[in-house]
Amino acid sequence: MPELPEVETTRKGIEPKTHQQTITKLVIRNPNLRWPVDVHLTDTLPGLQILEVGRRGKYLLLRTLKGTLLIHLGMSGNLRVLPIGTAVQKHDHIDLEFDNGFLLRLNDPRRFGAVLWHDASKGQLDSHKLLAKLGPEPLSDAFNTEYLYQQARNRSVAVKSFIMNSHIVVGAGNIYANESLFLSKIHPQTPAKQLTKAQYTLLVNNIKQVLAAAIQQGGTTLKDFLNADGKPGYFEQKLNVYGRDKQACPNCATPIERLVLNQRASYFCPKCQPLKRSRSKNKAK
Repeated sequence: MPELPEVETTRKGIEPKTHQQTITKLVIRNPNLRWPVDVHLTDTLPGLQILEVGRRGKYLLLRTLKGTLLIHLGMSGNLRVLPIGTAVQKHDHIDLEFDNGFLLRLNDPRRFGAVLWHDASKGQLDSHKLLAKLGPEPLSDAFNTEYLYQQARNRSVAVKSFIMNSHIVVGAGNIYANESLFLSKIHPQTPAKQLTKAQYTLLVNNIKQVLAAAIQQGGTTLKDFLNADGKPGYFEQKLNVYGRDKQACPNCATPIERLVLNQRASYFCPKCQPLKRSRSKNKAK
């Protein structure tokens, strides 16, 4: 699934050909995505100018005076910039054409993506039901040690599940959560409330570092992720633990182990990331 770095890579890729451009046509070949695409958008969008190409979590946001188009890539979608008239391929569901001769094309084999419209008359975009409860952006100042530490108080959930909760912070997807915990020397099953403030400082810094590096490299190379020019990402070669079950830890050569948390694969080094018992249990001994 494309995560925050892949979506940000896509945003950066489409911005040069869409920002300040005027929409001339919307083509809907298949409206049956995760939520049905409103066919009335074929009348609403033409003539509107893209004032901003933004992102909130994993939603791409194309803002106009009359409202904002929200685009989600789903499980396997990609959004590419192509010349108008480019031959249509299988799973090319949506085209958004512009007056500069280019279009945005959404290709989504599994159809878990979304193209939704938030009309400006309905209030601020942050009030949209899909955005209203999202946590802070991980690269923003709002995501810091004190915030994460306070959110973790009295939470017994595994720390990996905790940081992957989009209500806590957006963008710390499975790959990046694994990598951040490894760099922080924290076992993924550690209860969130058990970590010290110093550990959360380290974890926050590493989440920011890992995500920033992934964005700089163009996203993680997933088998079905393509960026805006149709090329895969290039971050996979730098992964330390994700997908490296039984391979040597890059720090100590101990075999990487794999476990499943909330139906998601977790990878860790048992030596660098030992699972420590809580203080209460140690005292009981």
